Amino acid sequence: SPAKLSCGADVRTISPEMPAMFDGMKLAAVATVLYVIVRSLNLKCPTAAPDITCQDTPLNRYLLKSCPILTKEYIPPLLWGKSGHLQTALYGKMGRVKSPKPCGLRKYLPMPDGATATFDLFEPQSIHSTGDDITMVICPGIGNHSEKHYIRTFVDYSQKQGYRCAVLNHLGALPNIELTSPRMFTYGCTWEFSAMVGYIKRTFPQTQLIVVGFSLGGNIACKYLGENPANQERVLCCVSICQGYSALRAQETFLQWDQCRRLYNFLMADNMKKIILSHRASLFGMSSSNMEAADLSHLYTATSLMQIDDNIMRKFHGHNSLKEYYEKESCVHYIHNISVPLLLMNSSDDPLVHQSLLTIPRTLAEKKQNVIFALTLHGGHLGFFEGAVLFPQPLSWMDKVIVSYANAICQWEKHRPQSQTIEAII
Repeated sequence: SPAKLSCGADVRTISPEMPAMFDGMKLAAVATVLYVIVRSLNLKCPTAAPDITCQDTPLNRYLLKSCPILTKEYIPPLLWGKSGHLQTALYGKMGRVKSPKPCGLRKYLPMPDGATATFDLFEPQSIHSTGDDITMVICPGIGNHSEKHYIRTFVDYSQKQGYRCAVLNHLGALPNIELTSPRMFTYGCTWEFSAMVGYIKRTFPQTQLIVVGFSLGGNIACKYLGENPANQERVLCCVSICQGYSALRAQETFLQWDQCRRLYNFLMADNMKKIILSHRASLFGMSSSNMEAADLSHLYTATSLMQIDDNIMRKFHGHNSLKEYYEKESCVHYIHNISVPLLLMNSSDDPLVHQSLLTIPRTLAEKKQNVIFALTLHGGHLGFFEGAVLFPQPLSWMDKVIVSYANAICQWEKHRPQSQTIEAII
């Protein structure tokens, strides 16, 4: 007979439904995590070719045929490349996976107000396919310079394609270069970029120019070309990547939490604060400075780019208000004056550029024959990484597009007088 339990023993039985319930909870937790991962990484989102807006002209037909990369599917890395946040974060953190170190010469240009502009000059490593002398004049993003990884990668690739490269170092961006006047770069000041372009035109009288701007640099490049028709002389084309076109219209979107834009605003403001404070003696200590102790106090407590722009940046050029500063420094008021071929490129999942701002380049491309607007589904802000599953390639889709477009423009210009040849190509 079965053994009897001792008197008073506490016997507890586990219901057979309990393990099943625990297993169900585990499955639900795993499913939830997987759902969050799929949603946050946009794994179900399709890949596609860029959405192209342009008029039907012989030049645009030729460019789209000569740049198949613009009409083919852009495929980012499978596991994370469809997340605009990860594309942007990886660009911001490391720029590129492997960064070459092109050798160049640093040039110093004295400015009328006592400032000293600097840029780095890189000679081509091969003969251009047209045999011509062509220089890329490059304006980097906010607080960036020629030593940034994404700039190094693009310059190295361009050199190998036969381009000379001149890269502006935004005034105050290089940590080892002291300011010589109480002024640093701003959102739309074109003085330093103009000085660099002028130097290139004087030093290389036979060269033709390809103007390239990244993010804030795109605003400066487009504003420079549109300010004065003479600025477009010897310019073959302009390429602008991931810019926002209107600082005034972008101001409200940067205060929104949609796409974590408010967080990005805070992080960029913190970076700008560090750059300004690294030049505190020059910006606040010189006798010619119009900055006051109260401005420095406001800088310490600033948590957004708008607060820094209002208390510091607008005062470099004497703007009376933040609205006036944004109005006068945005390329949206000048870009329609550009007559050379213009490629504007943005990404739909760029967390820094709100979708409402993209009506500006789209409308421009619909109205002007010289403009092509390319909008990708993925790419983030200056990311545009390519790769199979996890690891991206050192060279980005963005780098390839810019050089491919520039090559096509150069070929068009080379053969433009030969109308029959061009018609045969088309």
